[in-house]
Amino acid sequence: MNTYLKIGVVVALLAVVAAVIVAKAQRKDSPTDAAPVAKVADPRATTLSAAAAALPRLVDLGAHSCIPCKKMAPILEELGKEYDGRLRVEFIDVWQNPDAGQKYGIRLIPTQIFYNASGKELARHEGFMSKEDILAQWTASGVSLAAPPARQE
Repeated sequence: MNTYLKIGVVVALLAVVAAVIVAKAQRKDSPTDAAPVAKVADPRATTLSAAAAALPRLVDLGAHSCIPCKKMAPILEELGKEYDGRLRVEFIDVWQNPDAGQKYGIRLIPTQIFYNASGKELARHEGFMSKEDILAQWTASGVSLAAPPARQE
C-alpha cells in the first residue's frame, strides 16, 4: 500500500509539472487581445530624440491581460494622441518585461509614474486612473500640458 501511495504522489506531481509547462507555452504563444497603447517602451532602449527627452512623461506599467490595464489602454492612447508633442505616454507590459517591474519598483499593476521634462519623478499612482485624474495629477504636480500659443507670421 505504501508503494502505491508513493507512485500516486509521483504521478500527481508529474501531472502538475506538465500542466504548468503547457500553461506557460500557451501564454507565450497567445496573442494579446488588448489594443496597443500609445507607445510601448522598451526599458532597454536608451536613445531618444532631444525633443522627446525634454517632454514630461507618463509611464504606465501593467499587462495586456490585466482588466484595469485593459480599461486604461484607450485612455493612454487618447492622451498620447491629444498631447502629442507635449507629453510622452509609455506603456510597459511587466509580464513581457519582468525586469521593468523591478527597475521601476512597482508593487502592483497598473502603476502610473509621472515624470517632469527633466526626468524627475513627480508622483506615482497604483490602480486604475481616469483621464481626468491623470490630467489633475499633472496640474497638481505643477506641469502644464496646455498647447503652446500659435505662432504669428
